[in-house]
Amino acid sequence: MLFYQIQKKVLLTTSLVIAIIYIIRPQNHSIINQFYYYLNPREGIQCYHTKSKTLPDISDDQPARGRSIFFHETSCNSHFSGKICITARQACAVESAARLNPNFEVHLLFASPGIFKFEGTESDRFLQALLSYPNVGINHVDYERYTRGTPVEALYKKGQLETSGYAQSHASDVLRYLTLWKYGGIYLDLDVIVIKPLEDLAPNYAGSESDRNVAAGVLSFSPEGLGHDLAGRCLDDLSQNFKGYDWGYNGPGVITRLLQEVCGERLAKDMLNKPCQGFRVYPVDAFYSIPWWDWKMYFEEDSTDQVLNISRNSYVVHVWNKHSVHTKIPARGGAPYALFAQRYCPRVVNECGYFF
Repeated sequence: MLFYQIQKKVLLTTSLVIAIIYIIRPQNHSIINQFYYYLNPREGIQCYHTKSKTLPDISDDQPARGRSIFFHETSCNSHFSGKICITARQACAVESAARLNPNFEVHLLFASPGIFKFEGTESDRFLQALLSYPNVGINHVDYERYTRGTPVEALYKKGQLETSGYAQSHASDVLRYLTLWKYGGIYLDLDVIVIKPLEDLAPNYAGSESDRNVAAGVLSFSPEGLGHDLAGRCLDDLSQNFKGYDWGYNGPGVITRLLQEVCGERLAKDMLNKPCQGFRVYPVDAFYSIPWWDWKMYFEEDSTDQVLNISRNSYVVHVWNKHSVHTKIPARGGAPYALFAQRYCPRVVNECGYFF
């Protein structure tokens, strides 16, 4: 008992020292981050280097160029679980995309190694529900191989992602732009529900999340021409300007900076009616009708009528997982998020236990 008390005090003291250094000496961030991920391996991306049996790699596949929807799962949860695993909300995002867009391929890519082991768990049932859709494919993405020969190869090889203060999030940021540069198509975050078909939207687009900023949770780039060129510019930005200590700089920051240049406007609200060389910036209500600071509205039954009204013109609802991940609701209840799930990802909800 005494040993564990001493160990706890040492960890608390070390954490305090690290926090002070982090504030005073930003140049030491990489050392601190390495130590943090040593203590919290589930938060890092070390599993990307694990060479074990895994799903077929997306680099050996040929996704339909410009006709695919991509999701990326960049955590190491599957590695630590010993098999491919998924949450109800992640599965709901994938099912809603597949259900409402039958003419698109839907690709769920796991950066963590792992294989399917259908042992009857809730996660296993979610995966089987997704695979029941003929347009859904689930693959591994070998990060080293995927970045090889691309503008972000050095970014990964130099370990900048692994020493980032937000390793998994920044790994996702890089992947979304890289995937759309390789194949074109649509990228979606795993904390969305698709509530309208995406087929009739512009080939090149993003959505504003506020009057000021463009978000990166929904992106579309054509596989050739303008889309491919702009996706390449996003990769060049990441290669040259990656900041591991800034959460938003490498995701929404990249697309916002690009569009400020392309559209000739500083604010997202001023990009809405600009030609932007053929790139479309959609208004807030298209993909982010509820702002991040009001995320709780999706989980409150008292807000149902208001949320449904605000979202009436939306193609996607985005529930801001960074804030909402630990908030649970009854899967068959009346909260707005639950109602969206019941309608747009019914097979996943059918496999849910009590909570969603």
